[in-house]
Amino acid sequence: MIVSTSTKPSSQDTQTLQEVWLRLTAKSCPHEYNFHMHTTCSDGRLAPEQLIKQAADNGLKGLAITDHHSVEGYKIAQEWLQKTSLGIRKDTLPHLWTGIEITSSLLNIEVHILGYAFNPEHPAIEPYLSGESRSGSQGLTSNVIKAIQQAGGMAVLAHPERYRLSARKVIPVAVDLGIDGVEAFYAYDNPKPWRPSPRQTETVLSLGSHYGLYHTCGTDTHGVNLLQRI
Repeated sequence: MIVSTSTKPSSQDTQTLQEVWLRLTAKSCPHEYNFHMHTTCSDGRLAPEQLIKQAADNGLKGLAITDHHSVEGYKIAQEWLQKTSLGIRKDTLPHLWTGIEITSSLLNIEVHILGYAFNPEHPAIEPYLSGESRSGSQGLTSNVIKAIQQAGGMAVLAHPERYRLSARKVIPVAVDLGIDGVEAFYAYDNPKPWRPSPRQTETVLSLGSHYGLYHTCGTDTHGVNLLQRI
């Protein structure tokens, strides 16, 4: 894996991510890839340096830190990778993509949109980096998706079966708004060891495939172990 020398992703970074997503299976997470994790920069318990070190120690090939309305954890982790790569082979370290989780409003309910491989310095994404959710038009799912994509990134619907409305109702509307993917492999009941929930996974995979969406995976870590949610 390539470790970038800049905190600003390139279009190649987005393409690489898309290629990874096309190969993901239920067994890809949490030991190969993990695209949903939180640090102390939002509501997680791991400092960014602890998270990225644990990811490297676990042998992850790639990951994204998806703090709520913040990319500070990503920046700190990226700096750690750059410093660490000076003393060892870069291909032994995981690839880190930009990530974020943004609270938004869709069908009069709260849904979470994950953003990946975007430029964190782009003006379109700036309103969503304040550490707090947005209200008004900026809080609409349609505008969150647009902002991520305008910043060169990919927008993914997080844990589609955790909302007050079913995935069968939420996903088609998200598709109409331009969503790129769905978090297909997710453990809704926090089992040990971690594994995607079979019933929900089947539903989301079926809908994602029907609409031609990318499928992603993640533990949604908030605790001190990247292999679990809490």
